[in-house]
Amino acid sequence: MLGIIYSIIAGISMTLQGVFNTRLSDKIGLWETNCLVQGIGFILTLIAVFTIGSGNIKNIKSANKMYLLGGVLGAIIIYTVMRGIKSLGATCAIGIILISQLSSAGLVDCLGLFNCEPIKFGFTKIAGIIIMIVGIIIFKIR
Repeated sequence: MLGIIYSIIAGISMTLQGVFNTRLSDKIGLWETNCLVQGIGFILTLIAVFTIGSGNIKNIKSANKMYLLGGVLGAIIIYTVMRGIKSLGATCAIGIILISQLSSAGLVDCLGLFNCEPIKFGFTKIAGIIIMIVGIIIFKIR
């Protein structure tokens, strides 16, 4: 149940962040907004590490170095979400983002990539993604 709550909060937060960032970028620029957002996030995360963090940064030595690309992906995500919302509007952009996330997550799970436990990705899951795509197309029809 807690996972569902966290996922709902993440979805709402991602939507609001995308809209807020897009509106801020109208005033200060895309990369300037990205820099500011990443900087604020870094400061808040640093505070969290020192107050409630329970990991050990020294274990980075044993981590797969490819996973450090998460930081690069963060900058790409913020930039592309802002561009998508600016071009398509929040609902359509977030809908396409969700379809893209589900499709790529399904591929990761199906193939067992990045040490994920492989799961079956059958007809019903593919049909669900197709239905979402059709929903976005219907939504965009004027």
